[in-house]
Formats: sequence, C-alpha cells, structure tokens
Amino acid sequence: MEYKNEKLEEFNTYIKNKQVAIIGLGISNLPLIDYLHEKEAKITVFDSRTITEISEEIKEKIDKYKIAYSFGKDYLKKLIKFDVIFRSPSCLPTTPELVAEEQRGAIVTTEIELVIKMSPSKIIGITGSEGKTTTTTLISEIIKQSGKMCFLGGNIGIPLFTEIEKMRPQDIVVLELSSFQLMGMEVSPDISIVTNITPNHLNIHKDYKEYIEAKKNIYRYQNKNGILIINNENEITKTFANEAPGKVIFFSSKQRLENGYILDNDIIKESKEGIRKHIVNTKEIKIRGIHNYENIMAALAATKDIVDIESSIDTIKDFKGVHHRLELVKDENDIKWYNDSAATSPTRTIAALNGFTEDVILIAGGSDKNLDYSPIAKPILEHVKTLILIGETSKKILNAVKKEAETEHKHIEIYICDSLKQTIALAKKVAIEGNVVLFSPASASFDMFKNMYDRGDQFRELVKAEK
Repeated sequence: MEYKNEKLEEFNTYIKNKQVAIIGLGISNLPLIDYLHEKEAKITVFDSRTITEISEEIKEKIDKYKIAYSFGKDYLKKLIKFDVIFRSPSCLPTTPELVAEEQRGAIVTTEIELVIKMSPSKIIGITGSEGKTTTTTLISEIIKQSGKMCFLGGNIGIPLFTEIEKMRPQDIVVLELSSFQLMGMEVSPDISIVTNITPNHLNIHKDYKEYIEAKKNIYRYQNKNGILIINNENEITKTFANEAPGKVIFFSSKQRLENGYILDNDIIKESKEGIRKHIVNTKEIKIRGIHNYENIMAALAATKDIVDIESSIDTIKDFKGVHHRLELVKDENDIKWYNDSAATSPTRTIAALNGFTEDVILIAGGSDKNLDYSPIAKPILEHVKTLILIGETSKKILNAVKKEAETEHKHIEIYICDSLKQTIALAKKVAIEGNVVLFSPASASFDMFKNMYDRGDQFRELVKAEK
C-alpha cells in the first residue's frame, strides 16, 4: 500500500487561501515560496534588505507568482493580520511585531519546526555551542553508509520542508539546530544531543539565560520514549538530565561512567553497569582533539539502536571531518596549516589548541559577540609560540593574553595585522619545521567577511597560493 502522510495532507488542505508571511529570504525559506504558491496560499515576503539588494532569482519569483512584499528598514510594519508566519532563524520570536501577531492569533513557526512536526521518520536533533556540525555530519554519514535513507538539514544540508512528502517511517532525519532555530519551538526530536553549552551569540540573545533556555527546547517536548544525549563534562548540559522527560545517555572524556560512552586511555568505550566494551582506538581516527572524540561518542549514542556497530566504526575511521573545522589545508616542509574558521568562540579555539602537541602559530580575531576572552589566555600561553591577531577582537585577545603573561611571567610573540593575507605571509615567515599554523579566530566573521565559510575559503585559497 502506498504511504500517505496524513499530517502533511492536512497542512496542505489548511494552507489553501490562507494569508501567509515568509520573513527572511535566506536558503531555508526560498523553497517555501514555490511550495506554498503551489498550495494556493496568499503569500507576502518580508526582508530587511532593500529591493536593490534582493537577488534576481527572488525578484523573478515575486513577479512570476505576483507575490506581495515588504523590504527595507521598516519591513515588519506591514506584518498585520496573517494566519501563518514563517520566520527565519535570524528573526527571533521575541521580535515585537511577531509577538503582536501571535497574540492576535497568528501561527508563528519555522520551516524546521514543521519538518519535526510533520515528518513520519525518526528524527535526530543536534545542538550545542561547539561541535554540532561535526556531530551532525558524522551521524548522517553513519546512517547513509549503513544503507538507510537519511535526510540532512537544519543549519546545514538542504531545506527539508519540501522533502517531507518523500520521507517514510523507516527513514531517518538528522538536523543541526541552532539556538535561533530552537527558540520558540514547541516540538522536540525523538533523539536529541546537546554537545556542550558555553556563552555564545550574546550580541543577539538578551542574555545567557535566554540562550540556554532556547537550547533546552531540543528535549523539552520529548515524551517518555525520547532520548537525550548530553556531555557529562559540561556543567550546564549535565543539569539537563534532571528535566528530561525520557531516557538520558551521558558521554564523558574524563570520567569512567557506570553507564554511557567514555574515553579511557585513548579508547572510546561503551559502559553498561560498569562493564566496558571497546569500540574504537582514537589512534585509528583521522580527526583530532578530545572535543572530536566527544562528538564521536555522541554520534555512537545516537545511532546505537539504528546502525550495526561494526558499520559505525568503519565510518568513524574513514571520517575526515568537516570543512572549516580543523581542516588540514597544507602540509609542506613539515609545517601543517589548519583551517578552523568555524571556531567563532574562545571555547572552540581552546579545544583546537588542546588537540596539538606541536608548537602553534595561532591566527585569531574577528568580529565581537560580546564574549569574555580571559579564558583563552592560558591555553594560548601553553600552546602558542607566536600569536597573530586580526579584526575587531584583536585588542580584547591581546589584553587578555598580556595580563595572563604578566601573571605567569611568560613571554609570547604577538603581532596585529590589517588583512588575512598579511597574517598568512607573517605566519610563513615565523613558522619552522614541525610547527602548526592554526587559523582559529575565536570570533565571528562579520567584520571582514560574509560569514565563517567565506572566511575559511579565503584562508584556504591564500594558503595554497602562498609560495
């Protein structure tokens, strides 16, 4: 018998002739325009960019479908009397215009929330301040390599709402979920992972508490059959076990848990009632660093009842990581160059530094997210022989390192550069055989680049071009 997704069919019937707002014309919302137009919804699109900044592709859709629009500085002033509002992750549910519409009776949702609500497949969701992209990608690879159908989306992959009709109960959906996507969400995945929680995006969230509360939505609406996988070594994630409606699985890189996944003398093991089963030796794994071993443990916990363990181990051993996350760009004259552009916070750069025993030339700095840089100073003094700074946060990092150096009576070479090209030329000049050049900004990218991917791509191209 042909499978029918009754929830999706009900939505398709409901949405006909409804007044629908799409806020933000980014990657996740663009396919919605075609889908909702086909279902005969009355669409209005909203974006903070001006009409001249909107892509030709979007303009053509607006003209073709005769869609109403509101662009520019006051673009949300016309957000009145809508039945359904699809917000982009960058438009927080606390935005006054959204709050007013919801109070009036509008349904405020997101593309990814509807995927979780309407998909017939088992859903694995991953969030955290660091490690979520690597963990999400590894989980999807483990599932795909086992021969099962896997849909990858959320913060990475493709927009999945228009893929729901292809999903079947035996398939798996894997979602990377940011705090902005989780905020306001009223549904949780079947299996949820929180890799860690550290201060992040405090330039956008009202405060740290709001950020943490948003992350909790990944498990808050689970039932007793839900599974929450959390880092035992993170003080915040550890407390989530007290609130989880379903089963909790811990992983730890430091403690020998009675139950859960552990790192024990370079070996990742599963522990059941104190009996430890060898899974994989970290020396057989291509990706480096304890933070990556934690990501692997989380992936194993999420897929343990879905994929045969031998298949999972084969995939883990072959996994080379994700672009912009400790990505080896060049190994020349016994000097290794790593692109870690995804390190947009101090804790991520600390984790990267801890993955190396070699002397490191660190290139760091970028746009400011109102984060505290004092914790990064000590790891820099322990691992870095030369510190090269760039961008808005260069002075904050410089001051933190100088203060720690005075306290520890240590000396470190520090330079401040005006461009990424300049940092690479300088790094080449000071690097010697056996050194690692690590580009791990510990900061966001928007002072000088479109995003962290653009920043990492430029670094990769400049390093490969450097003679």
